[in-house]
Amino acid sequence: MAEAITVSGPISGTDKTLTLETGRFAPNSMGAVVASIGATQVLTTANAAKNVREGMDFFPLTVDVEERAYAAGKIPGSFFRREGRPTEDAILTCRLTDRPLRPSFPDGFRHETQVVTTVIGADQENPHDVLSINAASAALMISGIPFDGPLGTVRMAYSQEGEWIPHPTYEESENGTFEIVIAGRELEDGDVAVMMVEAGGSENAFYYYDDGAKKVTEEVLGDALQACKVWIKESIALQRQLVASVIATHGPIEPMSWTPVLDYTPEIFDAVEKIGAEGMAPARAWPQQSRLPARVSAMPLLTPSLLTVSPSSVVMTGNSPARPRWSRKRFAPS
Repeated sequence: MAEAITVSGPISGTDKTLTLETGRFAPNSMGAVVASIGATQVLTTANAAKNVREGMDFFPLTVDVEERAYAAGKIPGSFFRREGRPTEDAILTCRLTDRPLRPSFPDGFRHETQVVTTVIGADQENPHDVLSINAASAALMISGIPFDGPLGTVRMAYSQEGEWIPHPTYEESENGTFEIVIAGRELEDGDVAVMMVEAGGSENAFYYYDDGAKKVTEEVLGDALQACKVWIKESIALQRQLVASVIATHGPIEPMSWTPVLDYTPEIFDAVEKIGAEGMAPARAWPQQSRLPARVSAMPLLTPSLLTVSPSSVVMTGNSPARPRWSRKRFAPS
């Protein structure tokens, strides 16, 4: 068995420890990390295809979560002897993991990429969904796959006494009135850029409020967005420590070679924007209720002009990269 590289760090405000380990399982994966809090453990692997499939016009990222009964020390028996279809929690964990990861890949990266999380230990106290995101980020960081990370994620539960509890247990979440999951990355100035927020009240929140529990206000949520940065930074620091340990043990991480598949350049976008803004100006002059019919009427007249825009009809400024998907501009209102 390969020698494992393990890093651990305490979770501030709790008696829990976040642990990241690599080198013990899935040695053939580009990146494989086991993350654990308490006795809850997940193995997350990250792999990408060497070449882009012909005709691929989107980023084929697949995030999968495999829940197995043996993680809780149980073996399916009686009539059902096999694992069933993914549970609702597994599907939601896939989506929760996908949301902050997908925009962190460079624009034009079209190599098929798979991030698979397998729950290998479930202590029935600590959830595994937030662990999945932190483990996925760590696995991508040591894989060589182009990834703008690391990302840190934390779940916080709002207690009836009005305190935010980081990485709560199932019981702490049920006894609280509200919980929030926040993912973010650390900026160069040390601040944290929030990338994802998932929030909702607990099942018994109404009864807790009726009994006098502290209510969640805008100020409370604002405090949560500030307080989360402590635990997000802790996760990011631990991932960077893991990367440094891998480099110290095995040498530099070799980045995979890839060629961007560009949809269009900024020059082409600016040319289309100019024609579209001028053509839609009369439609924007109508009252709000009449704008949609006006736009529908303007589109047939505008389409021939838009079709004249091509790479040969605009002036390129060097090897211009495609405009990132998440920063595409909208037509400015008149």
